[in-house]
Amino acid sequence: MDMLMGEQIAEATLTDWRKLAQGLHARYVVNDFGAGARLVAAVGEAGDALGHHPIVSIGKGYVDLKLVSDDAIYRDDEGTEHVLQWVTQQDVDLARRITEIAAEHKVEADPGSVSMIELGLDTANSATIAPVWAALLTGNPEAQGHGSPSDEIRDATGRVPNLWFGDASDGDTPRQRFHVEVYLPREVAEQRIAAALAAGGVVVDDSNSPSLTVIADQDGNTGVLCVAG
Repeated sequence: MDMLMGEQIAEATLTDWRKLAQGLHARYVVNDFGAGARLVAAVGEAGDALGHHPIVSIGKGYVDLKLVSDDAIYRDDEGTEHVLQWVTQQDVDLARRITEIAAEHKVEADPGSVSMIELGLDTANSATIAPVWAALLTGNPEAQGHGSPSDEIRDATGRVPNLWFGDASDGDTPRQRFHVEVYLPREVAEQRIAAALAAGGVVVDDSNSPSLTVIADQDGNTGVLCVAG
């Protein structure tokens, strides 16, 4: 199934959901664990009917859901097909159904609270070092390049954050090779940046804002706040 571009996802008007990194994310607020379990059970039945299911996490007062397809098709400029982990029409269809189920269960969404963390590592030798990180983070060599045309490390179970590799020259000795990427809904990004600045951080690069805003702490360590287009 073809991957959906940002405009196609936006046109779907998924009010409960936000596109962060590769997938769709939603948080539903529940009164207790039992209410969360009942919601998840109903979502599971809907997923059975469509042959597709979300990744689910239940905590105190909330149910978090992530929808992503492992077999999304991307065609490059030369027409070559690549199988990616990305949003497809089946994710959109299930997201709409889950929104209906939540309304039936009288459960409200809190889309502004969803977030996702990824790690970035700058290197000129991703193919060489990626197996080490696949083993260290997941214990599974197949995590290297999972759902990605690059050497990116993605744990299929979602236990650990994705690790992707940025560009660096062999001779580069950057002060900071690792950095954190924080994916947030567009409506809370400005507030999050303001909070970081109030805490003493500084914006060091906003040339790609609001999609990417690089923020440094007082020691010069940087993180990137990311907003889907």
